[in-house]
Amino acid sequence: MSRSADAAASPVTADDLDRAVQLALAVLREAPSAAWDRRAGSLEWDCWETAEHLGDDLFAYAVQLGPRTPPLDGDVPFAWESRRSGGPASAVHADRAAGPAGLLQVLEACGALLAAMVRTTPPRVRAHHVYGVSDPEGFAAMGIVETLVHTHDLAEGLGLAWTPPADLCSRALARLFPDAPRDTAPWPALLWATGRAELPGRPRLTSWRWYAEPRP
Repeated sequence: MSRSADAAASPVTADDLDRAVQLALAVLREAPSAAWDRRAGSLEWDCWETAEHLGDDLFAYAVQLGPRTPPLDGDVPFAWESRRSGGPASAVHADRAAGPAGLLQVLEACGALLAAMVRTTPPRVRAHHVYGVSDPEGFAAMGIVETLVHTHDLAEGLGLAWTPPADLCSRALARLFPDAPRDTAPWPALLWATGRAELPGRPRLTSWRWYAEPRP
């Protein structure tokens, strides 16, 4: 099944981001409380750290759009730090005492923050990202990709099923991965583009990136 031209041509919106986050939360709430210390898929982090990292990604994209004049040459200088050697460096850390429910509330709040910034930031605004100066739609697409693929990592570690909607995958691919294969279903194509799967005739990527610049 190839990607839908209509879905791919549609802009990525704050509603798309909110939908991705809510779908992810619905799945992650099914995880056993004792499972969050397991390794998250192919990552070197455990599931708790990976969920914190996802929330931190969404937070970081939101605050990048926050200044009246967003930076074009670097990140807003929050202090990112790892809680252990080899763990993700984050500005956002959930209170362990709040348990998995608190962790997911932190994730939901970070997703809502980015969605609000995408809704309220004029489309002409540009802000720095290491993969290209981007616009609010680009940051929404980046948030969707982070949410979809890290929920994949989490689902693998937590023993959950996760297949996101094809239209969300299609729009994110069209916005950020212009060279992704178009002759396969959107979700496998997104997993391939982010180094998480192989496709027929296409080995698994050992390095990858997206292109954040606004599309012409």
